[in-house]
Amino acid sequence: MSTHELYVNPPSGAGREIPATGDARFSWEYDLADTGRERLLALYQKGKDKQWDGARRIDWDLEVDPYDPLGTPDEALALHGTRHWAKLTGKDRGELRRHYAAWNFSQFLHGEQGAMVCAARIVESAPDLDAKFYSATQTMDEARHAEIYGRFLHDKVGMLYPINDDLQTLLDDTLRDSRWDMPYLGMQVLIEGLALAAFGMIRDTTDKPLPKQILAYVMQDEARHVAFGRMALRDHYKQLTDAELREREEFVIEGCYLMRDRLRGVEVLENFGIPRKEAEEYSERSEFLHLFRKLLFSRIVPCVKDIGLWGERLQRAYLDMGVFDLGDSSLDLLMSQDEEIAERLDAERFAAEERARVAEVAEAVRDGAAAE
Repeated sequence: MSTHELYVNPPSGAGREIPATGDARFSWEYDLADTGRERLLALYQKGKDKQWDGARRIDWDLEVDPYDPLGTPDEALALHGTRHWAKLTGKDRGELRRHYAAWNFSQFLHGEQGAMVCAARIVESAPDLDAKFYSATQTMDEARHAEIYGRFLHDKVGMLYPINDDLQTLLDDTLRDSRWDMPYLGMQVLIEGLALAAFGMIRDTTDKPLPKQILAYVMQDEARHVAFGRMALRDHYKQLTDAELREREEFVIEGCYLMRDRLRGVEVLENFGIPRKEAEEYSERSEFLHLFRKLLFSRIVPCVKDIGLWGERLQRAYLDMGVFDLGDSSLDLLMSQDEEIAERLDAERFAAEERARVAEVAEAVRDGAAAE
């Protein structure tokens, strides 16, 4: 079935074109062992070692209830407690859960395609070959993630939403900028940071095995991507003037406000007949949204500080958002936890499969003995 048949509000046209700017760069230095950037080369090796097949690693035979794909509690729905809630039948509430899951995972899907395009742009524009090599592995990772989210929405939920206008704006701004470091900053720090917070919140709260698998394995990859962005930008930003650093801080401030204020799923409520202004008010009163906003910056703020963007105006913006204290969070600890969760999930799954195989063999032996 065509994806356009599954969109709640079909996007206009088959796709979107963003005019490309900036230079394509070649490097003639192929002796990467002599670059002094061993950590980045180690990350490239890890990127190669950790490639996986989404069609095989994920158990697609797991059933998903499309009307409760994530096990979302009533309290997490923005309409809960409003005058509209009591009017909803049980079927209506299931449909609302389906729409929210479709909206969330659709934004994940569109964001992953954006990440794939940005990673390809880094391959093209980064001045150093080691960065190009790693970005090539990331491009493959992002393609896999887009494939997985697309399959989940097509096969398990049966519904998609178009890309949120403000997420599209941030992607457009990131890709239109001619400076080679901006795809790193816009994608690796802001959009990936946002995605990791959303992925982690659902991964750690859902009791549904298929979305938990998908999110855990995607986050294992994303931990490497954020590490790559931090390494590349930290080195580069040490060489920039104060004026150049301020320009990038302005980009970060605008992007953070955009994501905080606009990514609320208001489109879902509009599709349930709630006027936009009223839908925005309900979303703003949601305790779940307030918690998500706090978690949203748990990956972004420490990364921004780590790469050297920590000017006075940026600090004031984070104070205004109530997330300034997150600058002292351990990003390395968060990323190592992401990797450990995926590895633990693998170990549990493989152990269960091994037990099932042993039981199957034992049963076959018993059946054979009985037949004699």
